[in-house]
Formats: sequence, structure tokens, C-alpha cells
Amino acid sequence: MKCALVTGSSRGIGKAIAVQLAKDLGLHILINFSSNVDAAKDTLKQIEENGGTGELLQFNVQDSAAVSSVIEKWQEENPENHVEVLVNNAGITRDNIFPMISEEDWDSVMNISVKGMYNCTQAVLRKMLRNRSGRIINVASLSGLKGNPGQTNYSAAKGAMIASTKALSQEIAKRKITVNAIAPGFIISDMTSDLDEDQLKQMVPAQRFGTAEEVAHLVSFLASDKAAYITGEVININGGIYA
Repeated sequence: MKCALVTGSSRGIGKAIAVQLAKDLGLHILINFSSNVDAAKDTLKQIEENGGTGELLQFNVQDSAAVSSVIEKWQEENPENHVEVLVNNAGITRDNIFPMISEEDWDSVMNISVKGMYNCTQAVLRKMLRNRSGRIINVASLSGLKGNPGQTNYSAAKGAMIASTKALSQEIAKRKITVNAIAPGFIISDMTSDLDEDQLKQMVPAQRFGTAEEVAHLVSFLASDKAAYITGEVININGGIYA
């Protein structure tokens, strides 16, 4: 059985991605979450209501021992199954102007996005290489392309994800594994709930925030066979904001 591991898929963009991958591609979804089990169960419920299948995998992506332990255990219990699609979506913001960013806030933002991407990719990549098949999709951000004041830590983390995407894609393209990043702009989610949408949408040529479902459709395309010749790319989904 082909599976998709979507990190941080208990809510927001990750949840929408998990539901869409099950619906469009028939993948068995590994719903990763760190602490909110009720939200993760709701993701699974939505997948099942649409006729799909999934299961919960609890670990904090920045904890390398936990990531490897949980995924190794899952693989041992499911020897015929493999992760065909990895979506590195988990991320947090700790916004502040640079002089006020604490070391803890810098490290936590970097570790969840960048080290989390490293940990999860390491855990599934070797089997992808043996199978000569796979899709890795990294959820970056507009902030990682153009920078954003008050988000130096988040911009640094997402910029690192973009650079890693470009490098890794060149290493493993010959094994028929693609690596791409998407860079959402303003998307309606928990992460943007405290923003002044009426004011900020004036910056967007489309004059609105995007939806998590629109992001999920893009990820679903990149995970499909239709995108087999697309790798090393960073695709903006931001309503026309120039990056």
C-alpha cells in the first residue's frame, strides 16, 4: 500500500493536504501530530468520510529519536507498505523584531521547520531510493523567498527549506524521486488568525487570502504522476504577490 506522511496534519494546511491526498490519489495517510490528538482524530474522520484510510502517528518532528523510532516501528509492523509521499508541513511562528527574538524562539522555529524536515526525510528516504520512486514536498513560505519584517526566524527557516529542496532534488532525481517546495502567501489558517486580514489583503493583487484547500490542491498535483518531470522547483501560491 502506498502511503503519504503529512507532518503537522492535525489542523490547518496540513489537515487540508492530508484530506486531499487521500481523496485525489487514494493514498493511505499517516497523520502526524505532536500533541492535539482530538484534532488529529478529526483529520482521520474527514478522510474516512470521503472513503479514504489513514492512521495517527504521534511524534514531535524536531525530536530525531522519536521520529526514527515511530517510523521504524510503523515500517516493521507494515513491511509491505511504504511512504510514497512525504509532505514536510510542520512549522510554527514566533514573530518579533530581531532584537527581541529570544534564542528559544529562534531555535524552536528553526528546529521544527528545518530539523523537522531533515529528520522526517532521513526516516523515509532510503526506502524511496530502493523503490526508485517518491515525492517529497516541502511547505515553505513567501517569507522564505522575500523575507518579512518581524519574521527573521521564520524567514530563515523557510529559506533554508527552499535551499535544501533545490540541493536534494539534484541528488536524487535519477532515482525518480522529485523534491519540490511550495511557498504560500497569506492563507486562512490558525497561523494567520491574529492578522488583520482586511488590511493585509490590500497587499494581494487577488484582494483576498487563500484557502488551505487551494494549497492542498497544489500539493496533490505535485504528488501525482502528472508532476513526474517537475523537481527542484519552488511554486508560489500567494494571489499574485511579487516575490
